[in-house]
Amino acid sequence: MSSREETDSMGTVMVPGGAYYGAQTGRAIDNFFVSGRRMPIELIRGLALIKRHAALVNANLGLVDKDLAAAIEKSAAEVMEGRHDEQFPVDVFQTGSGTSTNMNMNEVLATRANEMLTGERQTKGPVHPNDHVNCGQSSNDVMPSALHLAAMQQLRQGLIPALCDLHSALEEKAVAFRNIRKIGRTHLQDAVIMTLGDEFSGYAAQMNLALERVNACQPRLCRMALGGTAVGNGLNAHPDFAGRVVAALEAATDIPFVEAPNHFEAQGACDAAVETSGVMKTIAVGMMKIANDIRWLASGPRCGLGEINLPALQPGSSIMPGKVNPVIPEAVIQASAQVIGNDAAITAGGLGGVFELNTMLPMVGDNLLQSIVLLGNAAVALTDKCVTGITANAAVCTGNIEKSLAIVTNMVPYIGYDRAADIAGQAYAEGRTIEAVALENNIMPPEELKRVLYGGRNDPWLLNKT
Repeated sequence: MSSREETDSMGTVMVPGGAYYGAQTGRAIDNFFVSGRRMPIELIRGLALIKRHAALVNANLGLVDKDLAAAIEKSAAEVMEGRHDEQFPVDVFQTGSGTSTNMNMNEVLATRANEMLTGERQTKGPVHPNDHVNCGQSSNDVMPSALHLAAMQQLRQGLIPALCDLHSALEEKAVAFRNIRKIGRTHLQDAVIMTLGDEFSGYAAQMNLALERVNACQPRLCRMALGGTAVGNGLNAHPDFAGRVVAALEAATDIPFVEAPNHFEAQGACDAAVETSGVMKTIAVGMMKIANDIRWLASGPRCGLGEINLPALQPGSSIMPGKVNPVIPEAVIQASAQVIGNDAAITAGGLGGVFELNTMLPMVGDNLLQSIVLLGNAAVALTDKCVTGITANAAVCTGNIEKSLAIVTNMVPYIGYDRAADIAGQAYAEGRTIEAVALENNIMPPEELKRVLYGGRNDPWLLNKT
């Protein structure tokens, strides 16, 4: 493979001849081969969008020649379209400000712009990566801005629609199952009668609250650090630069981005990312609970609970013929666990804010974007490949009610706790049903007994009946 010589303030670096990146990216590739994981493509494209509008604003402010700015804008558009994804090889675990990724972008856009203008793949002329592409910016303000932009886009384009669909699917099941009576469970033990619809209504409510939590964190995530440059005081940035770029980003994305009211907070901390990650963790915990409940309710098919049936998607065993596993709930549980782990890393990343800069931003960005994407994809899978195809096994639900000891609770308002406990103890010891033991002890007439045991909630007036 041919190579070409590039230079930076530290000297000469050889890069592949076909690369659009230059010396600083070349050094980063050599220095930061830690994980083999590249920066999230969502962040790369968000960064390109910022550079695109920064070039246009700088041209309008008279800070960058209009022809050069137009070439930068076209180059950024190509990156946003995914035409140069391979040109961003820098490892996630790099300099804590994300400077290597910012310079990777600056060099790619400059070189591609120069190719458009001169026909030659050169990094520094006539478009310069620092003087033109990075005009009015620092890695310290542009990288957190790119993270916020990418996170908001993924929330609105991916996670929120997925959670809405999951919420709707769960609500539909809550309605469909509203008349299917079953035994509730607490402490993994039989509890009182409820409906399968009640159970699914709880899951639907969890996802509705998940949407509320996502919406609540967005105003902080919409704050952009742009304009603060190196430490937050805006050195070398035109006073109108940040406001105009942020307004352009708002218009381009239909997301209400605003310039951060305090740039020192926006660059010295990453509290909005930590907050958003906390929301992602909460949603992950909720989705894990739902997925785990569903796989238990469907356990069996003959020796488990078996109260619901899940869609059969694939053979479940390499050794046991005919076995079908709850594969989608299990995948959701694993994705949720990853999000919970990501939150721990992001929390540690929040502690990387020292004085005027957080120096764990690339890791925070990688984990946060992964969490958002994972939850969105998991929600889609849970909805489309599991929840919508769930059916109820009403016969099993009814049979469980009849043999449960917990239904003796319905008799407490009539005969008191202690006498009800005696009946439950006798039924358990003799392997009989509550109904059979109650009839034997002449607790109440048979028809009234059936109504009390299997009639659901006691009416308030029954509490006064002796």
